[in-house]
Amino acid sequence: MTDLEIYRNNEIEQAREADLMKRAGTGEAALDVGALDGHYSRLLSKRYKRVVALDLSAPNVEGCENVAGDATNLQFPDNTFDLVFCAEVLEHIPAVEKAARELARVSRHRVLIGVPYKQDTRVGRTSCTDCGHIGPPWGHVNEFDDRRIRELFPGLKIESIGYVGENKEHTNALATWLMDRGGNPWGVYGYQCAKCGSALKTPPRGSFLQRALSGMAVRMNMLQAHLTKPHGNWIHVSFVKNS
Repeated sequence: MTDLEIYRNNEIEQAREADLMKRAGTGEAALDVGALDGHYSRLLSKRYKRVVALDLSAPNVEGCENVAGDATNLQFPDNTFDLVFCAEVLEHIPAVEKAARELARVSRHRVLIGVPYKQDTRVGRTSCTDCGHIGPPWGHVNEFDDRRIRELFPGLKIESIGYVGENKEHTNALATWLMDRGGNPWGVYGYQCAKCGSALKTPPRGSFLQRALSGMAVRMNMLQAHLTKPHGNWIHVSFVKNS
């Protein structure tokens, strides 16, 4: 079983899948933006007669139309799809406003998005051992709350909202500074640096000062967690176009 298959089969991902699918509806045509391995494209193909699986490189999803494309400049005419599905994507796109406009443009009825909810992207930051770039966890360059999501889709009406999981991770400017100076030893590593493209590797054991600084940051974050109200880890929002 691949790492992605293990990820798809864990309890929280199963809960996310169920919540997304109950909001996905049925119809003639659906577009899966950021299809990746095609997991959700295959699920949508049970609900829609035509499913287009789109990613930066064309996926290879059996039973679907596989195309390469950019979420900020979709190649489809206005009002093409009954459903435009976009999960685990918008948090990675710097030009997220442009992507949101494109999702709304090519939908003729429903847009369904799934993004991290109230994520503090200062937690889990990484330091590239090759170029020194400090980046957010998992390459998440955007944070979302209810207001931000509504702002991204001003012309659409919210049909339903779901929250999955629980998160109370939060930090502050001082703890972030301390962790950065300490080399971010507990960051989320294992993917590519956004600046130089190198594999992000866990930094080597730092100096005594670095260990002391990062340790102080950890203790501050542990204290802050006791003061932070839990909230959903993911938010799923189904939008519909006003008729």
